[in-house]
Amino acid sequence: MTDATAAGAGPAPAIDAAARRRILLYLCGLIFIISPAAPYHGLIAIPVSFFLKNRLHLPASQVALFRLMTGAPLYVAFLFGFVRDSWSPFGRRDRGYFMLFGGLTALVYVVFALLPVSYVSLLAGIALATCSYLFLSSAWSGLTSTIGQQQAMSGQLAAAYNIVASLPGLAALALGGALSDRLEGVRAGEVARTLFLIGAVLAAIIAVVGAWRPRAVYDNVHAEHGPRAHPIADIKRLARHWPIYPALFIWFLWNFAPGGSTPLQYYLQDTLHAKDSDWGLWNMVFGAGFIPTFALFGLLARRYSLRRLLWWSTLFAVPQYIPLLFVPTVNAALFAGAAMGLMGGAASAAYIALIIRSCPRGLQGTTLMASTAMYWIVSNFGDLLGTWLYDRFGHTFTVCVVAITIVYALILPALLLVPRRLIETPDGVAPKGGFHADEGAAEAVPA
Repeated sequence: MTDATAAGAGPAPAIDAAARRRILLYLCGLIFIISPAAPYHGLIAIPVSFFLKNRLHLPASQVALFRLMTGAPLYVAFLFGFVRDSWSPFGRRDRGYFMLFGGLTALVYVVFALLPVSYVSLLAGIALATCSYLFLSSAWSGLTSTIGQQQAMSGQLAAAYNIVASLPGLAALALGGALSDRLEGVRAGEVARTLFLIGAVLAAIIAVVGAWRPRAVYDNVHAEHGPRAHPIADIKRLARHWPIYPALFIWFLWNFAPGGSTPLQYYLQDTLHAKDSDWGLWNMVFGAGFIPTFALFGLLARRYSLRRLLWWSTLFAVPQYIPLLFVPTVNAALFAGAAMGLMGGAASAAYIALIIRSCPRGLQGTTLMASTAMYWIVSNFGDLLGTWLYDRFGHTFTVCVVAITIVYALILPALLLVPRRLIETPDGVAPKGGFHADEGAAEAVPA
């Protein structure tokens, strides 16, 4: 017997398996287009970093400062989500965002493709494109979270999102350097123009897709509105919604990882004598390792409660970095990276599924984008702490492994803070009273 028969669980939503597949395909197709269009990571960001280093001859400190300034909107990503939850462009809600900001993002890319290339033009172009792009990300995140709650498919959506969103990043690691090399012999202005035009094409595709309204998706989701409230009232309602706190705290711990970035790179290169290409390969192997257990989580999400999957995946993920203590060579580190990815995939998907289930009614975009902001802030500060530990203890990576393992172990007691009602059922079975049983009734309007 599986957890699908959990006592007190609500009935499965009234859509068939074919409709669920169409919903998954639509949302996966969207993120497959949206993700590589991001100006701050992926196919655009990696060649830009090479361009700053190799064509403009900037030192590492200035490249880091460039990333800090262009990434500033990410630290307040929840504001973009709050706009998504409060405003409906053209009366079409998320499709309106895809159409409007897909077009605006494409326009930003085209304008800066035509301007003379300089540090300032690149800085302004990436920063403005990031602002416009975050509205696209907010719309997708809010739509996905709303469907995940209304159709009780948070685990399947979390697994599908992680798999599909990983692919552009892996492609960037594999192709980013090659693209930079292919552009190396071209004039600097043409390099920048090519990069921006790639982004413009991707964003324009999003705008076109936004005009499409597949019935299997939008006939099975409704916008959620209580009595019309002032934005301050919505903020207060969000602040009083207890379930988001343990979910975001767990997300904080999972992404903190002191030492998992810069110190690890220095350890591989200085201690194991890895080349620059080896560091890129390690990241690609590590990222690819997550995909099988993302998929496994998606399969198990229909059979077992999220509570069980949270505990199982966390226990499996706590020792994720320990294999690096036993690698004598770069090749061994690559094998360890693959194993580490496998250990972390199910946990990443489980924590996103938990965030989806924890969102307050009508503020799904705000909550999901708050997790995005937390990721960028926390990972950067975790890297700073890990770098300090690495330097303080004589450039030994062991101290970073210990620190990361302790932080991950703290997730286990944090799981006890999660309201059990939200996680006692598998996908396809709504909790008793629904995900918003403590929030009162809401007005349902077509999406």
